[in-house]
Amino acid sequence: MLRYVLLGILLILIARAFWRVIDGVIEAAGGRPARVSSRRTPQAVRLVRDPVCGTHVAPSSALQVVADGRAHHFCSETCRSEFLKQQRA
Repeated sequence: MLRYVLLGILLILIARAFWRVIDGVIEAAGGRPARVSSRRTPQAVRLVRDPVCGTHVAPSSALQVVADGRAHHFCSETCRSEFLKQQRA
């Protein structure tokens, strides 16, 4: 009896995998639009450029210095220190 239950579960899993592959092929061929995922799409984040090394960083995680009435964002303490040295010179 247990053997038949396990065989039934295996057949269901194989059929489900098969139909997911077929759905992907149809979707890729343009037969229908992609299904809307229940997961939320991450919000885009505007990146700012580090003026010393050129790395792009998110303002929320960047180190910041206000100089010349303008905010400058840095990827690391090293870049911020280098910028401050250049400003003093």
